[in-house]
Amino acid sequence: MRVVLAEDLFLLRDGLTRTLREHGDEVVAVDNGPSLLRALLEEDEEAPDLAVVDVRLPPTYSDEGLQAALEARRRRPGLPVLVLSQYVETLYANELLAGGDGAVGYLLKDRITHTEQFLDAVRRVAAGGTVMDPQVVSRLLSRGEARGTIGSLTPRERDVLELMAEGRSNSSVASCLYLSESAVAKHVASIFAKLGISPSADANRRVLAVLAYLKR
Repeated sequence: MRVVLAEDLFLLRDGLTRTLREHGDEVVAVDNGPSLLRALLEEDEEAPDLAVVDVRLPPTYSDEGLQAALEARRRRPGLPVLVLSQYVETLYANELLAGGDGAVGYLLKDRITHTEQFLDAVRRVAAGGTVMDPQVVSRLLSRGEARGTIGSLTPRERDVLELMAEGRSNSSVASCLYLSESAVAKHVASIFAKLGISPSADANRRVLAVLAYLKR
């Protein structure tokens, strides 16, 4: 897989590059917004399969990374993008999710110190999935309290919803919460009913439906 990696901190950029290459990926590493956009718009055999992007890049250190990634997705629909951020910023998460097409992820930087979690996110986003950092999901859930319907969920249903919104399957949720898959399926059905979301067997559509509801 060809990965474009955008990160201005040398040590982090070097570490992520080494990790991806050790697992068989080809990496093009850049350290600023303009270089990132050029790399993402390469054609033919130089075209990337995935972008791993720091939100804040030179020259202004605002949101160049995110905006370059969004522009690349507009020009190349479906380009998988995994965004890295130092902080939970729901505005950035909302912008990333706005298209509703999947193949997107939002991780906090402290999460990528865990190699397996980082690589799992890379693979899931590259395959068209949606991966959201648990802290981002928690922030979206807390914003949903004002609407009342989130408040109607039981504590266990909230646990299930949070794991669902991270992109986990029923079997993964069951493993995390020490429940049977049939128990998780019942919780999921109850969650969808209370939130007014049409059920879906497709895992990614399910995640996007939940996130779309939470960020309204």
